[in-house]
Amino acid sequence: MKKGEILEGVVKELRFPNKGILEIEGAPVVVKNAVPGQKIRFSVTKARSGRGEGRLLEVLEKAPGEIEAPCPHFENCGGCTYQNLPYEQQLAMKSSVVEKLLREVCPDLNFEGIKGSPREKEYRNKMEFSFGDAYKDGPLALGMHKRGSFYDIVTVDQCQIVEEDFRKILSAVLDFAAETGFPYYHKLRHTGFWRHLLVRKGLKTGEVLVAVVTSSQNSADMNALAERLKALSLDGELVGVLHIINDSLADVVQCDESRTLFGRDFLYEELLGLKFKISPFSFFQTNSFGAEVLYETARDYVGETKDKVIYDLYSGTGTIAQILAPVAQKVVGVEIVEEAVEAAKVNAGLNHLDNCDFHAGDVLKVIDELSEMPDLIVLDPPRDGINPKALEKIIRFGVDRMVYISCKPTSLARDLVTLQSSGYRVEKCCCIDLFPSTYHCETVCLLSKQKPDTKVKIGIDMDDYYRIRENAESK
Repeated sequence: MKKGEILEGVVKELRFPNKGILEIEGAPVVVKNAVPGQKIRFSVTKARSGRGEGRLLEVLEKAPGEIEAPCPHFENCGGCTYQNLPYEQQLAMKSSVVEKLLREVCPDLNFEGIKGSPREKEYRNKMEFSFGDAYKDGPLALGMHKRGSFYDIVTVDQCQIVEEDFRKILSAVLDFAAETGFPYYHKLRHTGFWRHLLVRKGLKTGEVLVAVVTSSQNSADMNALAERLKALSLDGELVGVLHIINDSLADVVQCDESRTLFGRDFLYEELLGLKFKISPFSFFQTNSFGAEVLYETARDYVGETKDKVIYDLYSGTGTIAQILAPVAQKVVGVEIVEEAVEAAKVNAGLNHLDNCDFHAGDVLKVIDELSEMPDLIVLDPPRDGINPKALEKIIRFGVDRMVYISCKPTSLARDLVTLQSSGYRVEKCCCIDLFPSTYHCETVCLLSKQKPDTKVKIGIDMDDYYRIRENAESK
């Protein structure tokens, strides 16, 4: 193989997260977003001794069971990966990939498979759309990044993973922005006006919140935009329209200043009979119906909680804490994002829960300051997993049970090595699909403390695991 060479081959297997594996002249080649069974044409992007990487150019022959994607944007949009597969096939593929990864470090894994999302379409309650152009110097676009592109934007006005209200709002905002004649914010030149559109909807309550993000470099009549949005015929109820000023040089959705153009700056959503107040930037699972499956599973894994003190570490806005609180003596949440902690306190008040105690700060430091010892611990860390020093402190509590919720299986696998080496056994594990049509899923593990003389079978030495995993991820 040579860099730049155009080759063809059949995808043999899939590795986490979305790496299709082919074999060319005896050497493995990784091509992202390819599905096992497809015959593809690809361009070699890297060629090293014994392996290669490629960029998918064309699917020459479909995989067994492959279907036409229902979304007209699928071929170009970088948001979804597997809309060309029936949902049951998506679930089987995700389950297989995660199980294979976790068995590397836990050979005796009791893997309970995967639970699907109650909705496989129109499931998202939040979307962040970007302004840009569909091609260099092309017309204004609003939507998702084109697959494999840092710059080009696909206007996803027929996106299938959100409800019709999202599509109507996107089209209305794009039309208004185009009429102003103001350019989008160029991320390299740092000039321009229109940056992002943030839409949130309570799928249980029907409440809709819209935030339009711009720079301060021009002055459009944003009140006129709010009136146009109010005039839309929506299935839900528009409860707020915000204009957010963001002059950050980074290409992120953040707030330097927020102006309420209409209504309020939050919405309400419900999960498992509890009510949650959500602001534009609050963390909240993006699939309300799938989140109920996730939290019911976590609650089942936690088991008996009567008269017990529970630590909810990396608690976010306190969703898990409040779901466990009615059946526990007390739940103590720790979260580094102060705004999320304040939201957790507000939500606990909304749900009349007086046995939740939330602390703002890094888990590594805050758990040294907590006065009450936990009876069991729930872990729901960010994608990178748990800081190794924090994990050591968590292990020293010596609780009988832990439930670990992970959105990135590679981080979970790494942390399971440490947990097993410290005397914890993975009792059972399953996946929950909160993100149909993508390669993402959540994983829930129940761990129990073993007796001192019990040996836990670990699939790989810690040092070897780090070396192999870092090498694999670098590829």
